[in-house]
Amino acid sequence: MSDITSKSNTQVSAFRNWLSLIGLVVSIGSFFSFVLLFVIDLLAKDPSPYLGILTFVVTPGFLAFGVFLILLGWFLQRRRIINNAANAEMPLITIDFSRARDRRNLVIFTLCSAVFLLVSAVGSYESYHFAESVAFCGQTCHEPMKPEYTTYLNSPHARVGCTECHVGPGAVSFVKAKLNGVNQLVGTIRNNFDRPIETPHNLRPAQETCEQCHWSKKFVGSLDRIYTHYLSDETNTPVTFRLLMNVGGGDPTHGPVGGIHWHMNIGNTVEYIATNDNKQSIPWIRMTDAKGTVTEFRTAEFKDDPSKHKIRKMDCLDCHNRPAHQFRAPQDSVDLAMSMSRIDAGIPLIKSNLVAILSHTNTTETAAMEYIAITLRKLYPNEKRIESVIGEAQQISRNSIFPEMKADWRSYPDNIGHKTYPGCFRCHDGKHIAADGKRKVGASGCNDCHIIIAQGAGEELKKFNSAGFNFAHPDASSEGTDPDCVTCHGASQ
Repeated sequence: MSDITSKSNTQVSAFRNWLSLIGLVVSIGSFFSFVLLFVIDLLAKDPSPYLGILTFVVTPGFLAFGVFLILLGWFLQRRRIINNAANAEMPLITIDFSRARDRRNLVIFTLCSAVFLLVSAVGSYESYHFAESVAFCGQTCHEPMKPEYTTYLNSPHARVGCTECHVGPGAVSFVKAKLNGVNQLVGTIRNNFDRPIETPHNLRPAQETCEQCHWSKKFVGSLDRIYTHYLSDETNTPVTFRLLMNVGGGDPTHGPVGGIHWHMNIGNTVEYIATNDNKQSIPWIRMTDAKGTVTEFRTAEFKDDPSKHKIRKMDCLDCHNRPAHQFRAPQDSVDLAMSMSRIDAGIPLIKSNLVAILSHTNTTETAAMEYIAITLRKLYPNEKRIESVIGEAQQISRNSIFPEMKADWRSYPDNIGHKTYPGCFRCHDGKHIAADGKRKVGASGCNDCHIIIAQGAGEELKKFNSAGFNFAHPDASSEGTDPDCVTCHGASQ
């Protein structure tokens, strides 16, 4: 009986050492941080998906380290006790308040423990704020998130926090966000992630995100827009189109219902089936008007029963699908730079050459920068202005082309408009026919959604027509052809 008691006392006494006590303090601090982070994250209005990395990975890691110190101290102390079993003096912690040294050590240990717990609390709280910041979302997983972070900083939504769109409400979304954050961390550590990063298919509905700031019932009316392009000829001929965009509205109490925002699902409901993940192929549409009349439209190739497919309700994100991560096509980026005089339009063939150079496939950003510089210097060996063009072209590439992640304008279609991507023509192509064969989803002309009030260059651009001009293609050889812009201007070209 005495042997059993002796062994038990030895096991307990072995924990009485400074290393185990330090481990105990680390464990308590880590557990306190975990509880604090978990409660803050649980009660936060817009919890960060990446806070799960701190809450469920970092703090448990410190907790495990603290337990390891406790057990290591126990093991070492137990071995010393066994080795010195014959000695009267055992190397255990004893505190004698009559000794000044013991009192001093106890005070120091207590103060250090208190400071450690305080720092843990403050550090956890500050870590929470950092984890929900845009910088943390964009830079924690530097390589995979670099394209999204860079394009975000150059977007109209650069002041909107990532979590406001990417994390849904409720307990289910909370758990999914935490698991997603941890999963992304593991994927980054293992270098196992998609290239390019796949566009999320389960984003929150626009009613829960966009419409927290944008009022869906607002009557917008017509917006004046000017677009300047440069032809791919030797003189980089400029051509400008001034349009009245017929945005309109969808709520009859604030203005006439019509225009592009007729699709807002306020008086009318539009549903559709997409046969690919990026929603570029839409063979079936169902429209329910304000009176409850339902009409189905489908392409000739679509023979399936719609109930076998996922039917989606159209919302803002079906057209405004790149509100914060837009990857500009080279022709658009070069047009903008030339219109802002950052690229001299007087350099012969500079538009076509730059578009070709920026469209070249590289394996790394460094290789892309070198290719741009070497190719332009080779094409324009005696052009003094070419160095500034090189700098601008390299900046365009850094802002929208990311070779390591295989992310560029070809990877992420933008459904606004119909020049580089099908956009509006995914539905308004004239090929979606109603069952009676009398109705179709089409667009009778360029002035249905926008009115061309001026076009051309020089004196021609000064001519104004409020009723709208017929579209005059800058390339005379294209006059009279089907205005399917994507065929010539598309991302695959």
